[in-house]
Amino acid sequence: MTFHSPLRVLALDTCTESCSAALSVDGNLFTRIADAPREHSQRLLPMVDEVLQEANISLADIDVIAYGRGPGSFTGIRICTSMTQGLALGCDLPVIGISTLAAMAQMAITEHGAEQVFCAIDARMNEVYVGQFIAKDGIATLIGNEQVCLPADVELHLDASLSIKACGTGFDAYPGLTSLAAKIEVVEAVKYPDAKAMIALAEFGVSQGMQTSVDDLAPVYLRDTVTWKKLPGRE
Repeated sequence: MTFHSPLRVLALDTCTESCSAALSVDGNLFTRIADAPREHSQRLLPMVDEVLQEANISLADIDVIAYGRGPGSFTGIRICTSMTQGLALGCDLPVIGISTLAAMAQMAITEHGAEQVFCAIDARMNEVYVGQFIAKDGIATLIGNEQVCLPADVELHLDASLSIKACGTGFDAYPGLTSLAAKIEVVEAVKYPDAKAMIALAEFGVSQGMQTSVDDLAPVYLRDTVTWKKLPGRE
């Protein structure tokens, strides 16, 4: 497949309370974002239409669709992946999954000068989705693994002797997370992923050949099952 230069990327995310779309065309960026947790399925496609119209191109002119693959809300992830599937199938476009945690880290790096980023999203059930990243050539690079766990079980893999910036709703829900690092600054402006931050990650991913066909679209839930405690006297 021959791509445009620079790459034309459509990015979509509905994995958290925020819904966003971004389009990069010929060095220009067109974006939409809304905090509308119960309206993702109604908001996303109109956002896509708006950025395409603003850029004066059609979906068929896109090189790749970047989609928020999770972790996050189960419903939000399903909405994002299903809409990506529909758009990509219609024009036979490749796709690339972007971690919601990496997108947040990328925003902290690009807009707030972070060199190390500790991301945490409230996963409900007294758990958090966490990921720790360092900036390598301006790209959020995962250290260790993304995971879902109790806040008390989070272990810091970043260099606590250096400045660490934190972002995500997990720090509001569980303030004790900030005690993991001696120098930690919570970036209040980065609560949720934003599709515009996914563009750089998608461009890097495509340069590494990480794009796939839509048949290999792969959501990441982290919490695949819910374990229920057996009630006394019940089998």
